Amino acid sequence: MNDFNKLWENALLEISISVSPANFSTWFNDTYILKQEEGVVYLGVPNPFTRDWLYKKFHNTILKVLRQMDEQVRGLEYVVLKESEKRRVEERKKAQPAPTISIPLQDFYINRDDNLNPRYIFDNFVVGPFNELAHAASKSVVKNPGTAYNPLFIYGNAGHGKTHLIQAVGNHIKKEHPHKKVFYLTSERFGSEYFTALQSNKAQQFKEKYRKYDVIIMDDVQFFASKEKFQEELFHLFNTFHDTNRQLVFSSDKHPHFIPGLEERLKSRFSMGMIIDIPSPDHESRMAILKAKMNINNIIVEDSIIEFLASNIESNVRELEGVANAVVCQTQLKNRPLNLNEVKNLIKNSTKPKKNISIKDVVKIVSGFYNIDEESVYDKTRKKEVVKPRQVIMYILREDLNISFPSIGEKMGRRDHTTVIHSCEKIKEEMKSNTVLTEEISQIRSML
Repeated sequence: MNDFNKLWENALLEISISVSPANFSTWFNDTYILKQEEGVVYLGVPNPFTRDWLYKKFHNTILKVLRQMDEQVRGLEYVVLKESEKRRVEERKKAQPAPTISIPLQDFYINRDDNLNPRYIFDNFVVGPFNELAHAASKSVVKNPGTAYNPLFIYGNAGHGKTHLIQAVGNHIKKEHPHKKVFYLTSERFGSEYFTALQSNKAQQFKEKYRKYDVIIMDDVQFFASKEKFQEELFHLFNTFHDTNRQLVFSSDKHPHFIPGLEERLKSRFSMGMIIDIPSPDHESRMAILKAKMNINNIIVEDSIIEFLASNIESNVRELEGVANAVVCQTQLKNRPLNLNEVKNLIKNSTKPKKNISIKDVVKIVSGFYNIDEESVYDKTRKKEVVKPRQVIMYILREDLNISFPSIGEKMGRRDHTTVIHSCEKIKEEMKSNTVLTEEISQIRSML
């Protein structure tokens, strides 16, 4: 295939299916195939930062897709475009008719003025015990942007609904306060644009671009870890917005105090507003999410199937919705409701196998985390340094392994089941206000 433009256009369409809209627009927008020689494709990129990121995160994906499009492709190289080459490419783009299918399907409705996806709204965000605090805080921000919870910082593992929620804030502010200028972006995009601005001596234009908005919503702040220049620019932007009562909304996969390489001054700024965790959805919420998904698609599903799915998919909302989509798709293809066995076969290969974790494993990991002797958790001691880890162990055994209260009590030094119930409730209640404890348990869970 000699038509480089067509080759890359088709490749981008395929890549967009497996890459998030935010990542796609950040890293692939200004890329072009410059040439193909002896089976090697030379991909033009706007700056070294993009080059390094594409190679690190997407190289195998890009190469695989190109090989599917053209069997002669053997290798892939990245070339940083000079300013003259960028202008030449832009002129070539303008001279060509716009392709009819160049926009990825999931990007089609994204407003390029604010980068918000209109599908992310409060109306289709399922609220449950696990995310009700984050949802309530987000709604408060919408009522009084710049004054209530500024900044709003939402964190949690991938797939818990952070991006949906923070973009819902932006979309609702647009609706309720049409005079306010809102912009959503990833921290990756912010960093990439800033790097490009520094390289081309346009740092002032970069500053002016982002200071014209009334609301900035920034996803995946953990990207700034150990990147001093990006952190410095974010620090100054933060001060400008906060001093003028303009709203800032952030998301991350960790509490800001646990992001390695994040400057103390930024941690302090993030703590000025509201920091809220979105943990893994509880069983009740998982069922609600599944029912909502089925209702939206007018699919009838037996309660036993909903119960089965909610009990077997516990990791995150994204995986839950993915399985729900598979059920919807199969139901529509078969033109009839699926039975339980069909659903079991359907998800067999689409869900991660559960880890085989024993009680001893949990005791070992928690004891190591808090630096205490394993045997001490079984003793009758009431030492503070032992009581907390013991309660955390009981909580995890109940919530994550679904072990009965009497069984936990028996295994944890022949304790009464009421003691176990009290411990679990104490940890659960404390996690609502103690972000340090919440993050500790999140880290422990990642080690299981």
